[in-house]
Amino acid sequence: MAGRGSSFRITLTLVTLSAHLLLIAVTTLVLVWLLHFRGGLAFKSDNKEKIFNVHPLLMIVGFIMIGGEVQGKRRAPILVHLILHFIALVAGIFGVCMAFRYHHVESMPDMYTLHSWLGLCTICLFGLQWMFAFFSFWYPGVKKPRRRRLMPWHWFAGMVIFLMAILTAETGLVQRSTYLRRQEALIVNFTGLLILLFATAVGLSVIHPSCLPPKSGSDPVISFPELVIGLADVVLTSNDS
Repeated sequence: MAGRGSSFRITLTLVTLSAHLLLIAVTTLVLVWLLHFRGGLAFKSDNKEKIFNVHPLLMIVGFIMIGGEVQGKRRAPILVHLILHFIALVAGIFGVCMAFRYHHVESMPDMYTLHSWLGLCTICLFGLQWMFAFFSFWYPGVKKPRRRRLMPWHWFAGMVIFLMAILTAETGLVQRSTYLRRQEALIVNFTGLLILLFATAVGLSVIHPSCLPPKSGSDPVISFPELVIGLADVVLTSNDS
């Protein structure tokens, strides 16, 4: 039994390490794409593409990568989680504003693609999710029994919103990759694949059995509802202490 538990812990460490390596790889590819192939970044410029380039940088690196940040231990303070997601939310809002700004200077219509619909819905839901978490689990915080009941729904909503963000990024990359030169298209395609792998690593780290304290004398294989409730107990106990 102990051997199997150790194997789970090592696997989670590898998953977490993989997620962070993918974060670095995605960030590098995005910077290479925007700085080398797209001409750079700017808040104001005669080259309007530079204004738009701020949008994918903030949405992919700022919103998805920071918003999907995973911890090697489930007992990371809730405050750290809130701060990271607040940074991601600010980056996402600013990134959306840059897209609207680009449309304005280019006299382009807003909200006419599936990518834009998904993106705006994701940002709005992410903001609501953050406020829900802040007032329910941090300040002033509801009583622990109620928090325990709310936590599975919070976890489920968080994963749905994260997957929406991944889908939004992938549709955005497809939208921008039309008629690109071969080298640039390869960079964009590899970025999309690595974002998908990052999402897989984050999802696996969230539902990994080693996040739960082992039950003495029982099989470590547990159902998903038991896992979510167990994660809620670990997080809430850590926060109360």
